[in-house]
Amino acid sequence: MLGTDFRTGSPNWLDLGSPDIDAATAFYSGVFGWNFVSAGPDTGGYGFFQKGGKTVAAIGPLTEEGAKSAWMVHFMSPDIQATARAVSDGGGSVRMAPMDVMGEGWLAQFTDPQGAQFASWQPGKTSGLEVASDENSLVWVELHAPDPVAAVSFYNGVFGWRSEEMQAPGMTYRVLSTKDGDQREASFGGVAPQGDGAGGGGVGPSWVPYFHVADVDATMSAVQGNGGSVLMPAADVPDVGRIGWAADPFGATFALLKPSPQM
Repeated sequence: MLGTDFRTGSPNWLDLGSPDIDAATAFYSGVFGWNFVSAGPDTGGYGFFQKGGKTVAAIGPLTEEGAKSAWMVHFMSPDIQATARAVSDGGGSVRMAPMDVMGEGWLAQFTDPQGAQFASWQPGKTSGLEVASDENSLVWVELHAPDPVAAVSFYNGVFGWRSEEMQAPGMTYRVLSTKDGDQREASFGGVAPQGDGAGGGGVGPSWVPYFHVADVDATMSAVQGNGGSVLMPAADVPDVGRIGWAADPFGATFALLKPSPQM
């Protein structure tokens, strides 16, 4: 599962684009107990979700024409210019060219060849999230793609990721690991065929964040009680844990996971 000892290709940042930051903040506070801390008056409303004084995610306004509210997974790059070239060489597109974010790091945003959006963060003063895999923080990321084999090949070319196939009910699931370290210990996410997997039936090509929670059923109730919707009710997945899929009041998709001890 995820940690904060970021390596090349590790998920190291996560933020939400939302049309209403105040309302979205109230929702996630009600669901996960997060607090919002503004990044300052010069950041256009951008700020941080924190738990216990440590950053677990971030939120900002929608900036692209026609954009819908969604979570954006960022992957660590030691050389974001090289990452942008690798994305283009692999058939992806650069939606936002690498830019220096006030000395905190370098940011770029991309779309992979099958249409899933993602971003990269090259650490500066900010290396990334301060908490991962603890309760109410990011624990896993999952790509839903029409062609998982092609997706794995693309991201291998960009980040050097490794993958391992495992059989899940009705599909082949591909577990992703960074290029360095023990493959199992370095795993951070997976690839599922679009339309399959937990809650994936209504999700287009996209990266979906999973948050670790102590009680998936209770958190699902909190989602509904705060104006969100359940996309897939809580269910047990052997050797994985109890999972569920949800959407916030503006349609941003996310998943919940209470990991089994085997993970």
